[in-house]
Amino acid sequence: MFAIARRLLLRPGWIEDAPELAKAIADERIVRNLATAPWPYALKDAEDFLSRPTDLRHPNFLITDRIEQPGRIIGAVGFHDCEGAPEIGYWLVPDRWGEGLVAEAGHAVLENVRVGLGYRRVVSGHFTDNPRSGRVLEKLGFQRYSTAPRHSKARGGEVECALFELDCEGDVESETPFMVPKLAA
Repeated sequence: MFAIARRLLLRPGWIEDAPELAKAIADERIVRNLATAPWPYALKDAEDFLSRPTDLRHPNFLITDRIEQPGRIIGAVGFHDCEGAPEIGYWLVPDRWGEGLVAEAGHAVLENVRVGLGYRRVVSGHFTDNPRSGRVLEKLGFQRYSTAPRHSKARGGEVECALFELDCEGDVESETPFMVPKLAA
């Protein structure tokens, strides 16, 4: 799957992206806020991530710049199964924080999976010591419903996590229209 937003191209990652991906994510300020990424993050970790089998029901996208440095990998957004519900996760390089890019990417991929995959409910969470991520989720329409400890691979232990959900039954207002292919169930 691909998605186009006003300033971004969201695309699958390929093994050839491993060096650039490893360079982009190899910042402790990023990795400490992800549940499953190791720290330090090495080229082998990027190769392993990009070599995983594609799950058409839970797509992952590299966030690439379309305007300032076209093609540059500046983050990622993707989905995985969380106890039967799709969960969205994301990260962005620090030199692009504060520009609204994660919300822009999130709007694009949420509309993509709502229309293309029929998602009706999406969950997410953020470590409570990362409130900026909570603000992104609120911009995307998520509602906080609980807190719970969650393991952080990079931190090597449990961290308090705020849990959110998004009801996708109604129309999701996307800031950036695009075409979405339907996938067979």
